[in-house]
Amino acid sequence: MKARQTRRALQVRLLGAAATTTVLTVALSGCVTVHGETAVVPAVSKAEAKKVLEKFSKTSNKANRAFDVKLNSTVETGALGAIDQAGLKSRKKVQPEGNPGYKPLRLSDERFLIPKQAGWPKFFVADTQTNRMRNGRWLFVFQRDSADAPWKASYLAVIENSEMPEFAVGKGGYAKAVPGTSGHGLVLAPDELSDAYVSYLRDGKGEEDFAPGAHTSKRRAQREGSANRPGRRTEFADQAAKAPQYAPFGLRTEDGGALVFFASHHHSKETFAEGYKPPVKDPLLKALMTGEPKQSVTYVRVSEQAVTVPSKKAGGQVGFLNRIDGLTSAKGE
Repeated sequence: MKARQTRRALQVRLLGAAATTTVLTVALSGCVTVHGETAVVPAVSKAEAKKVLEKFSKTSNKANRAFDVKLNSTVETGALGAIDQAGLKSRKKVQPEGNPGYKPLRLSDERFLIPKQAGWPKFFVADTQTNRMRNGRWLFVFQRDSADAPWKASYLAVIENSEMPEFAVGKGGYAKAVPGTSGHGLVLAPDELSDAYVSYLRDGKGEEDFAPGAHTSKRRAQREGSANRPGRRTEFADQAAKAPQYAPFGLRTEDGGALVFFASHHHSKETFAEGYKPPVKDPLLKALMTGEPKQSVTYVRVSEQAVTVPSKKAGGQVGFLNRIDGLTSAKGE
């Protein structure tokens, strides 16, 4: 009898130990899966991504109708958030009652480009049709900075159907994220793009890296033409946008290159000759302005870009598919 009790007690202890081990394994496994610091896991499920997009659409429409900056900040961040929230702020000052005639943005025919990733931030791209554009698509980049943080849209790119890249899709239908600094295999890494772009705009360095066009060669020519006009001098200053607030994100394309989203900061200062006063008439501009524009006005803008970056093997130049910029502040002196 005593021997049976001893065996029974031993079995209980062994079962208890096994249960403890199982719980520990589940807890550790759950920690890796949920938090994603080291495990390479899908950034989000397609079902959850759909819910994120639906919440974004609903909340964004409410915020735009009421010019509600705080509400917008619950679903937008990064470059998109900086641009939209400044716009809502200025409109709220000009039209405190909001915009009851606002036409809601409708998103449809969505597909989700979800990469497998380790670490934070994680991201995915929602490729959608909208009621704002017939012959193109809107691409929203959603990012999440930790396991406890909400998903927020940080970039928007509006791309015509004829220019939409073919994305590389791996096993299970998952898109492929591009590393920021190492192992990217591109002519420029995602983490290098903002620095390279503002350097090119500033002094033309790295001209060989960027294809000529409206946002590169033509933009530099426009600046040169407007730098000195009768009675007014315009100075430009550009700064790279850095993580974590403005992290770049890239998805591999079938040709071995990538579609990369990145941000940048741009300042321009208009100084008028003696006897001339800056003609500040736009009420939305006035709403974002500090100081009094007696002789000069400094404009501060945030810009978000979607570019194609070729692989080192193929060679070539960075091409701009879309660029959206917005005034975030102004200062009169």
